[in-house]
Amino acid sequence: MKEEVKVLKDLLSKSNRVVIFTGAGISTESGIPDFRGPQGLWKTVSPIDFTEFISSEEKRRERWSRQFSGTSDVARAKPNSGHMAIAKLVAIGKVSHVITQNVDGLHQKSGIPDDRIIELHGNSNYAKCLECEKRFELLPLKTEFLAQGTLPTCDLCGGIVKTATISFGQPMPMHAMESADAAALACDLFIAIGSSLQVFPAASLPQVAKNAGAKLAIINNESTNLDVLCDLVIHAQIGPTLSAVI
Repeated sequence: MKEEVKVLKDLLSKSNRVVIFTGAGISTESGIPDFRGPQGLWKTVSPIDFTEFISSEEKRRERWSRQFSGTSDVARAKPNSGHMAIAKLVAIGKVSHVITQNVDGLHQKSGIPDDRIIELHGNSNYAKCLECEKRFELLPLKTEFLAQGTLPTCDLCGGIVKTATISFGQPMPMHAMESADAAALACDLFIAIGSSLQVFPAASLPQVAKNAGAKLAIINNESTNLDVLCDLVIHAQIGPTLSAVI
């Protein structure tokens, strides 16, 4: 791996506008399970489709019960060495944007400013009204749900309230995708980290960058379908790999 790290350092040194794209794999080292791996969340729990959520009070209750049961892995999690290495690259001006499929907010917790982070699948640390988009903090919703079983609804317009994440069947946020496309087109090095690159349209971004002339690197424990397009592929743990680069 020493040779691969050396190549990554060289790619970074020769690049002026780097985009980093992260998936669930970077946060497994913070104790948050991924979705598709051998111990993935979807091996034990089936996701609730967006249409089911909005059409069924029973499904909404099930979804909020999952959200508020026990102590959330996301709530406990802290940024790991991989997150901190990326934050350093942003701080020194090497990385223009961090595009993430993750909803855990760990890039923000690592110190990266909000305007440098593009969240393609939302954020699980707060909720929003599906009608008027009013933001709700989770703690008051949790307190009322556990005490009275009250399903969260908007006190402004009466709309359905949902965690600010993008569920299966829910339209992708157009502004986030447009921002991600623009960042990918403008970069000279695109690094995909901890993503299976199976969820579209997000998984198309590395190829968008490559087609626009950028170098492409992938750091992931397992192979992806885009490995063949890469200038560099590293199959190794993310935290130690990125820490060795900084």
